[in-house]
Amino acid sequence: MAAKLIDRQFHNVPGKLRVAELFFEVPVDYSKPNDGTLRLFARSISRLNKPVEPTKEETKLPWLVYLQGGPGFGCGTPQNYAWVEPALSKGYQVLFLDQRGTGLSSTITAGTLARQGDAIKQAEYLKNFRADSIVRDCEAIRKCLTEDYPEDQRKWSVIGQSFGGFCAATYLSKFPDGLKEAFLCGGLPPMVSDPDPVYARTYEKVEERNEAYYAKFPEDVERVKKIIQYLTENKISLPSGYLTPSRFQQLGIVFGFHGGLDSLHEIVLRTWNDLEIFGSLTVPTLALIDSTGGMDKNVIYAILHEAIYCQGKPSLWAADRRRAENTRFQINGSQAEIYFTGEMVFKDMFESYSELKEIREAAEILATTSDWPALYDEAQLAKNEVPVYAATYIDDMYVHFDLACNTAAKIKGTKQFITNTLYHDALRSKSEEVMRQLFNLRDDSID
Repeated sequence: MAAKLIDRQFHNVPGKLRVAELFFEVPVDYSKPNDGTLRLFARSISRLNKPVEPTKEETKLPWLVYLQGGPGFGCGTPQNYAWVEPALSKGYQVLFLDQRGTGLSSTITAGTLARQGDAIKQAEYLKNFRADSIVRDCEAIRKCLTEDYPEDQRKWSVIGQSFGGFCAATYLSKFPDGLKEAFLCGGLPPMVSDPDPVYARTYEKVEERNEAYYAKFPEDVERVKKIIQYLTENKISLPSGYLTPSRFQQLGIVFGFHGGLDSLHEIVLRTWNDLEIFGSLTVPTLALIDSTGGMDKNVIYAILHEAIYCQGKPSLWAADRRRAENTRFQINGSQAEIYFTGEMVFKDMFESYSELKEIREAAEILATTSDWPALYDEAQLAKNEVPVYAATYIDDMYVHFDLACNTAAKIKGTKQFITNTLYHDALRSKSEEVMRQLFNLRDDSID
């Protein structure tokens, strides 16, 4: 079924882009199309071109759909993505889709979720916001936007960053006939049944990043201990909740980005300096810490992060269980260093964030749910005919290199660009290099 286009407005980014703001209507549950709808938002981007002589017919450019990382994050404005220019130069028009529940696409917050009813109904509703539903949205939108295309030009391309790559693999499994090609950036998904095998490897990589952090900033060993002691002895309020020792520890999520070690050092330095001078934390420091967390603004990330790995098994708070087994990540001032955690979601987040506290019952239900449908069809992937081009990072803290390569071997025809000089956010931070390498793979220009 095609999505229903309910609004389209055009505007220009002067000298750069022609942008259309699009709203679509799709079912909440595609197996029950009459049981409610969602409104989805997307932006289409093409070159701003004003020819001297008007053309008789507008060229139907091939589509490249951007699948954002997450889960739970909407897209930013297109002019802020440096990789868009190389894509337009290749002749694509780009579609930025706010995945269901994110951005302007029927945003999920504690307040909007409460409209569904009690925690049981909220959990049932949230089951419709994983990759399987996202790719159904993509197919519905594709059928809408290519309706007047020649039949042999209706397939489109996707580029998936991180979780967006996971969605692309689901797309390849379920609707390969809709795809012309797929580009994956740090997004070859671990093909597992639950998150435990993922965290078994990613905790190892987080340990490495902690070691690199304290090697670069040895002075922060004692500073972090002082901060944690202060937070243990004092209840510190934030706009989004409370700054607990655990929540400060969770700032290590930035370790996986380019410049992440320096970003965390800046926070530690400011926090320690406040305590040295004032014996308390200033508003600018608290604002910096609060903005680095962000779980309250992207609740899907918190509530479905472990569920994105589940196929027929429950998650059972896997990150919490793994942390409890690893003494390096236990907050204890007597240890040589206090280690930060990475891209994990913990039960205590549903206490330290006011927004998450309102949906903790639904989170608990989802953590114990086992009836998650399969996200990947390994038999289909083994006979895949859609070209797949993947940028894979050896030092990726979020998607472990070994797990990514295992998946690449399961998707027939996958070509990989592998490097140890880029991190997980390279599509944004090192756009030119990533796009050049991906197009080299596509153009088969590697000699």
